[in-house]
This record gives sequence, structure tokens and C-alpha cells, in this order.
Amino acid sequence: MTEMAGLAPKHFLWRMEGRVAVMRLGRPERKNPLTFDSYAELRDTFRALADAEDVDAVVFASNGGNFCSGGDVYDIIGPLIEMDMKRLLAFTRLTGDLVKAMIGCRRPVIAAVDGICVGAGAIIAMACDLRLASPEAKTAFLFTRVGLAGCDMGACAMLPRIIGQGRAAELLYTGRSMSAEEGANWGFFNRVVPAGALEAEAIALAQWLCEGPVFAHGMTKTQLHQEWSMGLEQAIEAEAQAQAICMQTRDFERAFRAFVTKEKPKFGGD
Repeated sequence: MTEMAGLAPKHFLWRMEGRVAVMRLGRPERKNPLTFDSYAELRDTFRALADAEDVDAVVFASNGGNFCSGGDVYDIIGPLIEMDMKRLLAFTRLTGDLVKAMIGCRRPVIAAVDGICVGAGAIIAMACDLRLASPEAKTAFLFTRVGLAGCDMGACAMLPRIIGQGRAAELLYTGRSMSAEEGANWGFFNRVVPAGALEAEAIALAQWLCEGPVFAHGMTKTQLHQEWSMGLEQAIEAEAQAQAICMQTRDFERAFRAFVTKEKPKFGGD
């Protein structure tokens, strides 16, 4: 187990709100682009979160009115033009590893999306477990706009599961922007809140999750992703095993005793 409250990343911003980690990309004057270094550091941080003993939920917030403008044109796109296939594949695997790390961190991750959320920024939002948006949020999977396929960082697997095959195909083929209202209607965003309340709302939701059975939340996240590739019988068996494990936790006993005494359970995460 590791403690992450004192984390001091070089390529993104980090702070703690109780047991909630709040992270955001830097350089708001550029709408918070990603770089080779920030990809790697984000990946490593989410990997470490899987064993963090002082973080129960994460908010991936916006900065300066925008979420993320995707890969930096000068720091990433330009150098990619000069790379050979071996180095290109190393980069695309790195970007996919970030999504894998977010999925595998065993903590609920909430995106607070304001303004521009495009390219790899849209993928990061997609890889979060829950997504809140401001009315000004503009989300675009614009890979085809730069001559690339829409199948980036798991988009063709994950986006259809969130908003449906036809809607995902439209966004991935056209690269057009999805408004906050449209995203909420399609199920991409869980809800839309005013920009001024967006981050506070996301943190409040994360803190509410922290008050719940956090070990069980981690199990829920694991099963939500692992069951994508399972048949129904496999999924039912996997959930039987997962639930039996959760029934051995003290939180399960706490909930029972609170029910008997007509009190609100106070979960401890064990």
C-alpha cells in the first residue's frame, strides 16, 4: 500500500480534498494539452492509485474553463511525423496504457468537463466512471480531422457501450463536437451543472462515494469492466464470487448492524 496525499507531479496538478484526489492538466492558456511526459506520469499515477491507502475516489477536473485539448500540436503531433513505426507503436501503446491504468485503479474516477474536451481529452473523459459537464462543454473525438482512425485508445470498444453503436460511429467518423446537452441526452454525461458549481459538484459526489463501502466500489468497478468480455453465465458466476468476497468485509457487517439499530451505516472500507 502507498500514500499519495503528498504526491507532487511535474506534469499535472494534484491536490487532496479529504480522501478525494483532485487532478487537472496544466497550461490553461493552451487549453491543457497532453505531452509525452504527462501521458506517462498520468499512467504511472493511476497505476499507483490501485494500491493507495489514502485515496478512495478521484476527480479529473478542468482548468481555466477547459478540460483538455488533446495531444499538444508542437510537443506530440509534430514529433510523431518524424518517427518510425517502432517508436509510433510505443507511443500509441503508451496512450492506451493510460486508459488501462484508469480502468484498473480500483477507485471511481469522476470527470468534471468544462469547455474544450477533444481528442485524447475526450478519451480521458470517456475512461472515467462518471462524467459531469458544464453547459459549455464541447466534446469531440476528432482523430479523423487529423487523418487518423477513430479507433484510438479504446474508443471503438468503450464509446458504443456508453452511447450506443450508431451514435458512437457518428462521432468517431465525423469528429464533430457533441454538446453538453446532447451528451447528457445520450448518456455520455451523467448530468450537466453550471460551470461555477462543476468542480464542487464533482468533489461532493466523490466524497459521497468515499462515505460508502469503498472496497465494494472497487469490486463494482472491476466487474463493470471485466464483464464486457463475458457471457451471461460467466458474468453471473463472477458476480457470485465477487459478492461472496464482499460479504466477508466488515462493511457488510456494519450495514447489517446499522439496519438493526435503525442507524445510518458508517463504512470503514474494510
